[in-house]
Amino acid sequence: MEKFDLIIIGSGAGLNLVDAALNKGMKVALVENGPLGGTCLNRGCIPSKVWTYPAEVIREMEEGAHLGIRPKLEGVDFDTIRRRTWEVVLRDRGNIEDAVRQDPRLRFYQVAARFVGDHALQVGDSTIRASKFVIAAGARSMVPAIPGIQDVPFKLSENIFEITSLPKSIIFLGGGYKSCEFAHFFSAMGVKTSIIQRNVRLLPDQEPEIGYVVEKKLGEHVTISTGQTILEVNKAGDEVEVVRKDLDSGLVEKERAEMLFLGTGMQSNAPDLNVQATGVRTDAHGYVIVNDFLETSSPGIWALGDITGRHMFRHTANYESQVVWYNINNKEKAQVDEHAIPSAVYTYPTVGSVGLTEAEVKSRGISYLVGFARYSDVAKGTAMGDDYGLVKVIVENGSQQVLGAHIAGKQADLLVQQITFIMNAENGSYRPMARSQVIHPSLSEVLIKALNNLHDPSVPPHSHDQ
Repeated sequence: MEKFDLIIIGSGAGLNLVDAALNKGMKVALVENGPLGGTCLNRGCIPSKVWTYPAEVIREMEEGAHLGIRPKLEGVDFDTIRRRTWEVVLRDRGNIEDAVRQDPRLRFYQVAARFVGDHALQVGDSTIRASKFVIAAGARSMVPAIPGIQDVPFKLSENIFEITSLPKSIIFLGGGYKSCEFAHFFSAMGVKTSIIQRNVRLLPDQEPEIGYVVEKKLGEHVTISTGQTILEVNKAGDEVEVVRKDLDSGLVEKERAEMLFLGTGMQSNAPDLNVQATGVRTDAHGYVIVNDFLETSSPGIWALGDITGRHMFRHTANYESQVVWYNINNKEKAQVDEHAIPSAVYTYPTVGSVGLTEAEVKSRGISYLVGFARYSDVAKGTAMGDDYGLVKVIVENGSQQVLGAHIAGKQADLLVQQITFIMNAENGSYRPMARSQVIHPSLSEVLIKALNNLHDPSVPPHSHDQ
């Protein structure tokens, strides 16, 4: 039985630890059952953005009409989009494979792994041990228990990029970030697109005001049905038939499409690893339980990324890998800081978010102020003819610390990053932003406008009208 100093399971953010450990002279093994690079590179944020960016360009062209521009879209070339997608994925994956396979210091196992005892991992026909493990094996799409689902073809984020042609129509089950991003893409490609969502609104993890903007704008191109439960799915010739029931009215309707996409949630890969065999505890959903130091219940074993179910973003997993590496090497441990985790949903329009929602602030009993601003409240938004972009900021009353910011509109990902920086600076107060010169006219002014509109939440903001 071969023994290592460190065994890393998962080649997404887990790769960040490999070079650091090898350069320190540690004996390291990397275990990966799938393609190198993890979810983000192979079936997540990288290929999906190669898809959503052309969709964004198309919507920008269409919006040009009210600016006096008459662009002509002759059509879309899905073959080119598909080729570019795989060029990016395979190039980056190949670079990782070359680095991993050509390093004589690293033992690489590209097989399924399973814990078979305390700090003992079965890899293929071999068993290996280590004093330290990092579990970064991610999560995967969940297939809901809908009657008939196993009898019909469906797509997941794991295999949607393998399609060779566009369908004539597609139905998305679930209204989270995956469905909203892919629905944006397919609708822009000219595919008849619909979303069926159980919740009463899209993007239920976002602020209600943000979900409202997305539902309104995306709904211009996508048929959106919220407050629905799926009764069954059936094969109907070359199509899939979805039978749904309105939770409010009780109305039962049928809808058909050539393709069905399941965007109904994620599940942890931890059960496949049999982590309980090494003393690692999981929650009711199978996600690995970690403390603020990203330690599991088994000494010498850390976990990071999607497998913990905390924050499923690659940038967060990258940050967590830094915390884990520090804690592996230092007696005085570092806690993970989760107060300002930014995220973006690349749908139509783009959504950017960081920090707490208003509901979360209320649940913690924090005294707070809230401010809204529309893009049209500032000169650049007016010049753009933008009548839907919205910013919401939440600030602690007294300390002036920014607790959260939520944006729907063009460049929302860039704007929310500015708030993220300020949340990590000094004491997190918004005052440095308020006293800074802001380029005029620029969209950054909408952030200052929202901060200038801070008010007691019991008083309706004048700048926000639905």
